[in-house]
Amino acid sequence: MRVKSDYHVHTTYCDGKNTPEEIINEAIKTGIEKLGFSGHSYVDFDNSGYCMTPQNTPDYINEIYALKNKYTSQIKIYCGTEQDYFSKMPVDKYEYVIGSVHYVLKEGVYIPVDGDPDLLLSNVNEFYNGDFYAFAEDYYKLVADVVNKLKPNIIGHFDLITKFNEREKFFDENSPRYLEYAFTALDELLKSNIPIEINTGAISRGWRKTPYPLTAILKRIADKHGRVILSSDSHHYSTLRFDFDECEKLVDELNLNLVDIF
Repeated sequence: MRVKSDYHVHTTYCDGKNTPEEIINEAIKTGIEKLGFSGHSYVDFDNSGYCMTPQNTPDYINEIYALKNKYTSQIKIYCGTEQDYFSKMPVDKYEYVIGSVHYVLKEGVYIPVDGDPDLLLSNVNEFYNGDFYAFAEDYYKLVADVVNKLKPNIIGHFDLITKFNEREKFFDENSPRYLEYAFTALDELLKSNIPIEINTGAISRGWRKTPYPLTAILKRIADKHGRVILSSDSHHYSTLRFDFDECEKLVDELNLNLVDIF
C-alpha cells in the first residue's frame, strides 16, 4: 500500500451511496491518510440526479469543512469538486478541482457519455449515423479544452468514452483514427503538467476490467513525461482505493510519474 490517498470520492450529496462521515470512518479503518471529496458539480440540463443541486452544494461544502476540523487528528480531509466541462458553478470555495467531460453537445442536445450504454448507442445512431469515431472526435475536442476551460488540479477519467466499450463493443480503441483524436487531446493537456487520473471507477462498477486510460495512452503519458494520480471514483465506501495495488504495479511497469496533489 504505497498510495494512501484518494481524491475522487462521491457522497449522497450527488450520486454516491454513503454520507461523508460514513466514508471518512471507513477510510480511517482502511489506512487512508488523505481523503478528498469531489461532488459532481451542478449542470442545469441534467435532471437524472447524478450531480449536486444549487441548493445542497453549500451544505456539502459546509459539511466537508466541518468534518475536516472534526477529524483533523485522524485523517486529512480535502473539499473538492468534480467540475463538468459544461458546469457554470463557481469553484472558489474548493481546495481542488477535478476537470471532467461527461457530455458531448450535438445539435443543441447534451449527449451523456457515461450514463447508460443503450442510450449512448441510440444517441450515436441518431446524431452520428452510428459513427462512434465521429462521436469520439467531438468528445476529445472538449477534453483537449478542459485545462483552458476549468483550470483543474486533476484531469478526470481522460477516456471516459470507453466506459461501455469492454471487448470493443462499439469501436476499436487501438484504431489509428481513434488514437489520433485521443493523442491530439492528450498532447494538449500534457502541456499543462496537470496530473491525469488512472481511474478505477469503471472496474469497481463492473463495466471494465482495466482502468482509464487505455494502456497506449498511459504509455504516451510516460513517453512525454506527464504525471498521473490514482483515483477510485468511488461511489460507495467499499470501493475506496479500489485496485490501487494493481495500479501501482502498472505505474512501475510503464515508468509513470505518480504524484500527489497535496
